Amino acid sequence: MNVLVWNENRHEKTNQVVAGNYPKGIHGAIAEFLQKEDVVVKTATLDEPEHGLTDEILNKTDVLVWWGHKAHGDVNDEIVGRVQQRVLEGMGLIVLHSGHFSKIFKKLMGTSCDLKWREAGEKERLWVVDPSHPIAKGVGQYFEIEQEEMYGEHFDIPTPDELIFVSWFAGGEVFRSGCTFKRGKGKIFYFRPGHETYKTYYNENVQRVIKNAVKWAKPSETETHTYGNVQPLEKISEKANA
Repeated sequence: MNVLVWNENRHEKTNQVVAGNYPKGIHGAIAEFLQKEDVVVKTATLDEPEHGLTDEILNKTDVLVWWGHKAHGDVNDEIVGRVQQRVLEGMGLIVLHSGHFSKIFKKLMGTSCDLKWREAGEKERLWVVDPSHPIAKGVGQYFEIEQEEMYGEHFDIPTPDELIFVSWFAGGEVFRSGCTFKRGKGKIFYFRPGHETYKTYYNENVQRVIKNAVKWAKPSETETHTYGNVQPLEKISEKANA
């Protein structure tokens, strides 16, 4: 399985805290723990030609992991359309944290994807509300992150196909933190944790969820249907056409 970890890689260049947390970039940290699985992992960033998302690269990608925040608007619309088409064709998409506001996630959801937020280093407790789901495998009933940015309801997304995690924050808010969707032949998972000024992607449970999600989102071996005008399967009488 071929996995591509995409990150805008802007905070790492301008914020010393983020650079200290992720010296190889957020994409590098995620790629490092995914490489321990039975997958081929590559990375791409916003400032590469075509954002590192050429047709050739995307056509070889089974699952795309997406992290973005401050530069959503810098992502080229044509390339967003290119990624959308690959998802519809079956490529899996894992959208992390502030990627909820990315052009690709908003395009696939068809809503504003807005929410409440607060950066105060609060404890986050993620409850597993679908323990039978493969993305929750090995997590237990809940897990905690000692410091995270708060996201709170209402989260303006379509009703998820599956809800796997619900977060509670020390300030009192709750949030739908692990949601799945299907678009065309592609599977999408949104996972909330991952603010850049905290070391969230070193958390073992966060890593476990992303690893599970990548395996879940891989393309299924299903037949591609044809569309448009077709000939009838049965003989149609002349009377039926009259």
